[in-house]
Amino acid sequence: MNIAELLGALGVDAAASAGPDLTVRSPIDGGRIAQLREHSAAQANAAIDAAHGAFLAWRQVPAARRGELVRLLGDELRANKQALGRLVSVEAGKILAEGAGEVQEMIDICDFAVGLSRQLYGLTIASERPGHRMMETWHPLGVVGVISAFNFPVAVWSWNTALAIVCGDAVVWKPSEKTPLAALACQALFERALKKFGDAPEGLSQVLIGGREIGQALADHHRVALLSATGSTRMGREVGPRVAARFGRSLLELGGNNAIIVAPSADLDMAARGILFGAVGTAGQRCTSTRRLIVHRSVAGDLLARLEKAYAGARIGNPLDAETLVGPLIDRVAFDGMQAALRQARAEGGKVSGGERRLAGQYPEAWYVAPALVEMPAQTEVVRHETFAPILYVMRYDDFAGALRLQNEVPQGLSSAVFTNDLREAEWFMSASGSDCGIANVNIGTSGAEIGGAFGGEKETGGGRESGSDAWKAYMRRATNTVNYSRELPLAQGIQFGGQP
Repeated sequence: MNIAELLGALGVDAAASAGPDLTVRSPIDGGRIAQLREHSAAQANAAIDAAHGAFLAWRQVPAARRGELVRLLGDELRANKQALGRLVSVEAGKILAEGAGEVQEMIDICDFAVGLSRQLYGLTIASERPGHRMMETWHPLGVVGVISAFNFPVAVWSWNTALAIVCGDAVVWKPSEKTPLAALACQALFERALKKFGDAPEGLSQVLIGGREIGQALADHHRVALLSATGSTRMGREVGPRVAARFGRSLLELGGNNAIIVAPSADLDMAARGILFGAVGTAGQRCTSTRRLIVHRSVAGDLLARLEKAYAGARIGNPLDAETLVGPLIDRVAFDGMQAALRQARAEGGKVSGGERRLAGQYPEAWYVAPALVEMPAQTEVVRHETFAPILYVMRYDDFAGALRLQNEVPQGLSSAVFTNDLREAEWFMSASGSDCGIANVNIGTSGAEIGGAFGGEKETGGGRESGSDAWKAYMRRATNTVNYSRELPLAQGIQFGGQP
């Protein structure tokens, strides 16, 4: 199935979005797969205004009814899982299993959100005043802006949109300029669900194609009540202050520099499997990719031998081939960034294995690389920096407290893991004095978070939370209500005013 047939099967009207502004290329071979028209800032502002109008109507719809729309979206995703997953693979370079897995994640969050639509609970709070009742209620927030990155071109939108829709909000989405076709496909599937739903307001979900100008419009518009932005720390440093300047809300999910600690008691076979997927999955282009390995000196040689064997057996190639484990980097910029990091690692005393370009003869316009293992003498500057590529920096430790210090002494704080069979080490790792990340795992890797838990991290990762648990609260506004059912008017804290008893 070629790209035109794939888009047609997903309901995308390619002609309606065609234009001279944006060339879309597949990282598989570097070939052009689409030419799109970008939206202007004026069009973005008009879309936000339309979304605000949709919100004013949608907030009046009962939450359970809003959940029905998300259920219908989940049905569309189930029916089109393979086609949308394949489009993700073509446009983002993910292997087929990961493309399909990302769509499954969308289906799962839709299921979660449908249940949530009947569980938007507040609290009843004991009042200090007689004849009074206090309660906490949650109400729809407004327009939710979504900025997503190329590496998860559809799942991040669904995390935000499924929750926002059941919470009573409207959504305006700016996808990465590198993966706009997947966004158009998601919008087409959403519109199919809307037709089956029947009575939703126009403008409830919109996609804006474009670059920095569109992102700035979302950050600056006073009617974007919440801007959820996923991407680099650099991007977050620009978006966060712009939103804060107008007292808007931002939900930032930014960089990760994720470490796995391997203790002497660890199951090394299990650890090696977890490290391999974490480090080379999506060609190292996940925010949760494993970038640092902190291994006890007593088992370092054994573990590295296993990893070297696993790396040698990891098939690099076309992600549409079912046997491939490592697909391409997204583009030349990513390749150059990887090579620069490896040069710096060597200069800082690192021993580099792998990292070279592969398949250049077969795919001269694509950027396949061998995943790199880099043994470092210490946690140097290059190790503290996140490079979005399959580089795993290996460091040794002697005591667990020292391993935790290495784990935490980086600016990022997204995901972390420890492989240990020592209960004390496992509990320490998850305690207040253990990992300082938003995700702390025991005997699993840093990648592959489930939708049931809130996803996000601390420090330069941004502090935002998406997906499960009570992340829905970010998409609503809270009101504290007090009802006086007595015939008196006492003040709190026992204050007497105006001669009242």
